[in-house]
Amino acid sequence: MKLQSNRKPVVLIAEDDLDDKLILQVAFREFEDALDLVFVKDGEELMEYLLHRDSSPRPVVILLDLNMPKVDGRQALVEIKRRPNLKDIPIVIWTTSNEDDDRVFCAQRGAADYVTKPSDFIEMDAVIRNIVKTWVPVLAGA
Repeated sequence: MKLQSNRKPVVLIAEDDLDDKLILQVAFREFEDALDLVFVKDGEELMEYLLHRDSSPRPVVILLDLNMPKVDGRQALVEIKRRPNLKDIPIVIWTTSNEDDDRVFCAQRGAADYVTKPSDFIEMDAVIRNIVKTWVPVLAGA
């Protein structure tokens, strides 16, 4: 497999809510020259993307909504972390759930972080900056 040094890092976002997707696109706009955002609408599309790596660039981080149709985020998290070729991709849980059971479940199954979706754009912007700073090594100084 040939490495392409000009390829931008990919942030893979599993999000089924169109409003949340739009807000995320705006929040990531500051990084649009340095990152490629790829959206999938459920865990099924997420796994399809990850399992077709020959044509899909490997993400540097995955933002994973827990409550999605078809295959939900919990199932996707378990599936990703059980696969040796995928388990090292950091997964940031991105959810409206503030339930302790969800936090424990995700932590025990290897999620790198757990973020409850912010309720306003200023907080969203700060959260996205922190995610990029923490999980996108080439932009750590951004």
